Amino acid sequence: MGIEINGTASGAAPRPGQCLRTFLREQGNTGVKKGCDGGDCGACTVHVDGTPVHSCIYPAVRAEGRSVTTIEGLAGTAGGPLHPVQQQFMERQGFQCGFCTAGMVMTAASFDDAQKDNLPRNLKGNLCRCTGYRAIADAVCGHPGHPDPEGPGSGIAGEGQPDPAPGRLGDDVPAPASRAVVTGAARYTLDLPKEEQQGLLHLKILRSPHPHARVLSIAKDAALNVPGVVAVFTSEDAPEQLFSTAQHELFTDDPDDTRVLDDVVRFIGQRVAAVVAESVAAAEAGVRALQVEYEELPAVFSPQEALLPGAPLVHGDKDAVKARISRPERNVVAELHSELGDVAGGFAGADFIHEQTYQTQRVQHVALETHAAIATVDDDGRLQVRTSSQVPFLVRRTLCRVFGLEEDRVHVVAGRVGGGFGGKQEVLTEDLVALAALKLKRPVQLELTRTEQFTATTTRHPFTIKLKAGAAKDGRLTALQLDVVTNTGAYGNHGPGVMFHGCGESLAVYKCANKKVDAQSVYTNTVPAGAFRGYGLSQMIFAIESAMDELAAGIGMDPLEFRRRNMVREGDHMLSTQPQPEEDVLYGSYGLDQCLDLVRDALDRGSERYRQAGLEDLGPDWMVGEGAALSMIDTVPPRGHFAHARLRLLPDGTYQADVGTAEFGNGTTTVHAQLAATALSTEASRVAVRQSDTDLVEHDTGAFGSAGTVVAGKATLEAAEELAVRIRAFAAGIRQTQASACVLDGDAVVVDGTRVALAELAQAAEEAGVDLAAEGRWGGTPRSVAFNVHGFRVAVNRGTGELKILQSVQAADAGVVVNPRQCRGQIEGGIAQAIGATLYEEVVVNDDGKVTTDILRQYHIPTFADVPRSEVYFADTNDTLGPLGAKSMSESPFNPVAPALANAIRNATGVRFAQLPIARDRIYLGLKEAGLVPAEAGAVR
Repeated sequence: MGIEINGTASGAAPRPGQCLRTFLREQGNTGVKKGCDGGDCGACTVHVDGTPVHSCIYPAVRAEGRSVTTIEGLAGTAGGPLHPVQQQFMERQGFQCGFCTAGMVMTAASFDDAQKDNLPRNLKGNLCRCTGYRAIADAVCGHPGHPDPEGPGSGIAGEGQPDPAPGRLGDDVPAPASRAVVTGAARYTLDLPKEEQQGLLHLKILRSPHPHARVLSIAKDAALNVPGVVAVFTSEDAPEQLFSTAQHELFTDDPDDTRVLDDVVRFIGQRVAAVVAESVAAAEAGVRALQVEYEELPAVFSPQEALLPGAPLVHGDKDAVKARISRPERNVVAELHSELGDVAGGFAGADFIHEQTYQTQRVQHVALETHAAIATVDDDGRLQVRTSSQVPFLVRRTLCRVFGLEEDRVHVVAGRVGGGFGGKQEVLTEDLVALAALKLKRPVQLELTRTEQFTATTTRHPFTIKLKAGAAKDGRLTALQLDVVTNTGAYGNHGPGVMFHGCGESLAVYKCANKKVDAQSVYTNTVPAGAFRGYGLSQMIFAIESAMDELAAGIGMDPLEFRRRNMVREGDHMLSTQPQPEEDVLYGSYGLDQCLDLVRDALDRGSERYRQAGLEDLGPDWMVGEGAALSMIDTVPPRGHFAHARLRLLPDGTYQADVGTAEFGNGTTTVHAQLAATALSTEASRVAVRQSDTDLVEHDTGAFGSAGTVVAGKATLEAAEELAVRIRAFAAGIRQTQASACVLDGDAVVVDGTRVALAELAQAAEEAGVDLAAEGRWGGTPRSVAFNVHGFRVAVNRGTGELKILQSVQAADAGVVVNPRQCRGQIEGGIAQAIGATLYEEVVVNDDGKVTTDILRQYHIPTFADVPRSEVYFADTNDTLGPLGAKSMSESPFNPVAPALANAIRNATGVRFAQLPIARDRIYLGLKEAGLVPAEAGAVR
């Protein structure tokens, strides 16, 4: 019996032990995604005889004689009407990166009305890391979309912004890839047509079982004798060139401490050897057949121990100057020591002093598309790389540097990327597939497993922050002193940048004459840390914003009023660790005061709603409180962030925009189309965006640091404005009139009252040998600042430690909001991810240096049931530095959430929780230590 797939009998038979997911993908159904291969995420959901199943754990042989429907076949005929659920996901934009969407749609398509009424239960098997689930709920249930919340700031406004036309600035323009995403046609990294998979080899990695060891020998023969194995690569085959997996405009921002394959391993999970074979199974068998002799070396697992004299050295073999490591002889990657004013005098003048050690944990990005790349060498000898990356141009530069290639000999493309959050601002797969492809002259693919994501990629940097802060009775902040130690793990990728950035805006947002910071980024023999949403700010803001509430309590002042008295105002110097402000960071606009007002008003209205509904008193076991926190972020990373864009009028009268920035749920494709459409007085649907391809434009630093709108968007806007000038000038020339008499309008130019179709102009330009195209560039400076304020109302059960979030509200200063629905979705997604990082997410490393939370069911990311509906408000600002008044709003919504929640819990219970995550058992133990647990509850436990 065969397997019927989307109404057609498959002529193929599954291999013994094959799961249905891989079988379906081999038959060309690439809409079936891999997010876990453990039945945890739901990205692979299909219907078997109408019943949704997780195909990654469903044996393919069980589908024989059955009818299987994938996302490609849900609507019936290709190109025909969509299934109602697909249509709703498209209309409500129930996705961001879209990698989970096919599975979500397949699950929801099976729901009856009763199941729709209980989405927390019925969507528990489908995870989304991007959206925060609100848009998904609207799509599943067919709601009209998220209504504007009540109160001021609930709409979208920008002073001086034009009235939005369809598809221009301020409109809820749908993502151009919407239909492709909901039908499974969107091409992510490994979604190759069957014909492009001919001759594809697969690479798998042997990883270190030791936290620190020297590789003495590797016996390859047994592996090479495994049928299907083509090659084995070790450190003997790898370039000697040291580099950093971290990617920045200046590669010198990170230490050169990494080799493609090294003969010294420094954490459990590090690459030891790579096996390339005709199939994944053969490559895995080859890995198991390798025999390695190690010399185990002393290891160190905590940064505090690593700083002690005589501690094992993680990179003691490195030259400090050549590798750009501050003090390898003491395991210090980078350090910062600064004092502004007289800190001792500031504390002497304080009426209240707060001292506390705050700790933040490792957090994994959990982008549902794992790291993956394919490399091949074309007939001209040019290296071609397709990768899941936020930074394709920087990947090209790194590959050229490591392998000694010229840039024109390397071509890097990022398809649609299934989530990033900073984790794909690295080179973690591309170097290995490039090594294999260059050696073998055949296409080679590497796809990391979910366990490899946890154990062998990167995490958020854990911070330990010893804080001391003082305040006077009049509410004046008198001194801030911080001793910061960050754990960068076994390699220093992003270690310096995260440390410096964390100690930046978190301090600069407050006026305080006396500030002292001592910070060190420290090597340990643990899984490396890297770039993560917020880039060090969320960790520091957790400590500083918690301290602001403690200071306010200590002097008897309202916490928000205390912030108002100390936060920077427009025109104030923004000082963190240097006596002078950064020259290129300016107040392009200022909305922090509005954000505080919006959150205060929303919390007050929420309290009134609870009172009127009789829900204010939850009973004697529940303690209710509220808290808030603020954050500031520079809208562009420092030290250069560059973008180049091209726009062209096409023969049919539409436009083509070529940009370098990547799309991974950040919405840049939509924003670039809207910016161009606004400048060209047309609709976004008439602008086709091509992107993240190193052959399209000269250079783009990449989609990190929230630069997709304010840097790459600035280049696109400049190109569109110049193209508009050229089109009007050409139209004026052929009609023998002035350019001022020519006005762009949709698909035409109105010349002295007469419409001339753009297609007609394009034809005339071609005949005249005129190229109606333009280019734009932006260098990322000067930079503005954006603000976010978050507030929570919570209830805490004194007998169990259970936490209920009663109200969640965030106000954002995003400047003129280009796409309100999309921007709101970014904020909701950031809130959801931050709630997970605050309450339960933690990459646990045991006493031997091994990650023990290495699958999704051991690492709890927020599910539908975990995420409250957040109210989102926007300040009314118009940024003078951003494109058409816009600011960045991708990273910053994450940053104030943890301290706001901790402050709400403190307000409810009187207990300060200074260590993340604030899990339920930690809350219970904290309440018990404070004497708040009823005797009968403690006795039961």
